[in-house]
Amino acid sequence: MKKSILLLIALFVLLLQNVNAQKDSYVLSLDEVVKIASQKSLDAFRYKNMYLASYWEFRYYKADKLPSLSLAATPLDFNHYRKREYNFQTNEEEYVLRDYLNSDMSLQLNQKIGLTGGSFFLSSELGMVKNLGDDPTTSYQATPVSIGYSQSLNGYNSLRWESKIEPIKFEKAKKEFVQSQENLAMKSTSMFFELVDAQIQLKIAQNNMANADTLYKIGKGRFQVGTVTQDELLNLELGQLNAQQALSSANLEVIRAQSGLNSYLVLDKATLVNCQVPSEIPTLQVSADEALDLALRNNPDILDQSQQMLEQNRAVAQARSQSGLNTSLYAVFGLNQSAENFDMVYDQPDQSQRLRVGVNVPLVDWGRRKGRLMMAESTREVANARIKQARIDFEQNIFQSVMEFNLQAEQVKNAAKADTVAQKGFEVTFQRFLIGKVDVIKLNVARNDRESARKAYINAVKTYWNYFYRLRMLTLYDFVKKETLTAEYDKIIKN
Repeated sequence: MKKSILLLIALFVLLLQNVNAQKDSYVLSLDEVVKIASQKSLDAFRYKNMYLASYWEFRYYKADKLPSLSLAATPLDFNHYRKREYNFQTNEEEYVLRDYLNSDMSLQLNQKIGLTGGSFFLSSELGMVKNLGDDPTTSYQATPVSIGYSQSLNGYNSLRWESKIEPIKFEKAKKEFVQSQENLAMKSTSMFFELVDAQIQLKIAQNNMANADTLYKIGKGRFQVGTVTQDELLNLELGQLNAQQALSSANLEVIRAQSGLNSYLVLDKATLVNCQVPSEIPTLQVSADEALDLALRNNPDILDQSQQMLEQNRAVAQARSQSGLNTSLYAVFGLNQSAENFDMVYDQPDQSQRLRVGVNVPLVDWGRRKGRLMMAESTREVANARIKQARIDFEQNIFQSVMEFNLQAEQVKNAAKADTVAQKGFEVTFQRFLIGKVDVIKLNVARNDRESARKAYINAVKTYWNYFYRLRMLTLYDFVKKETLTAEYDKIIKN
């Protein structure tokens, strides 16, 4: 019985070890984290669908310029009702019961004319009406073909403005999608280094805990022989307690940072990611003039400014067209025939024409039309000033970003050297403490210097990569590969 219980316990322990071993654990570099985020994160899904929405909006605009063919039909329209009619025999008004059966069908081809803003149409119609009363009759009416054209003559051509604005909007959407990938990389970098910092703090806390235990044990031994004072021993004990508290906090911070990164990368919550800190950085020195030229060519903000200006000019043109004489033209020429027999409805059709010219002249509107035009022009002037200021701020931002990026590489090198020096300094001080050459105060100072130098190095590396992706985001240019950033747009649409 005891052997069976022991065997069950052993199997249970092995099962727990197997479950723990099955937890996913990855060693990921910064590039790998950015790649996973660009494929799996919720932001990537959102950016993709924002681009798709712009793509289908542009497709709608292009389709709207093409000819459209539509079929309208009423196969059956039965009407049983009483109609008020005049009876010439009795010279009285009376209600007469009527039964009608109607059926009609039309086919129409429409084409918008971008050059003029008008619309051309070609149509064909066929209809039947059947009287189901006491003396049933059937009549057919056909318009084999009719050609027409409608045009507003107020000077405002919405199609022409759309042809200017819509391509810019779509090109901006494409560049915004590429820019969103760099935004995503910046966010991934921030979360990556949050976990890096937490994991390094944990290692420091573990080392500090081990050192604090060792120092406290040595201190107790020296206190017994009188080479360490009581206040120094208490200081060592306090250091041990602080190290325990720092270790607990570091563990919690690792769990928090790990959970945040797992959530962003859509990994299982039990997945453990060990971050591999980039050991090398690209040796780049970017020219400010080159970066500005690339940004002016590639950044979607520049296209957005152009779009805003066109939209403001469109609003002014529309307001101006509504402030004066408004005229419209509608002309139709066709063939038409009616008959009691269907076979004869297409025989020798008569010509039918229609020409309509409409005029709308404002006589008294108390300045509303003029006010609308002046408001549109004032709004355009405000937009012009805002866009000019935005362009100045944009160029200053480019120069500032280039300067920060170029300086940060040197900051990383200096921080790396300081980290190495501080680590060696602590090791020397620790060894000297063990042989009684330095006191606890100097040891604590060396430990604090080591931790500060390590934090400064990690922060410098993090700042460098943030500047790196920020510069890519502003210019949409890969300075390492020397090529403009783009995306596989066809693949996005197919997926």
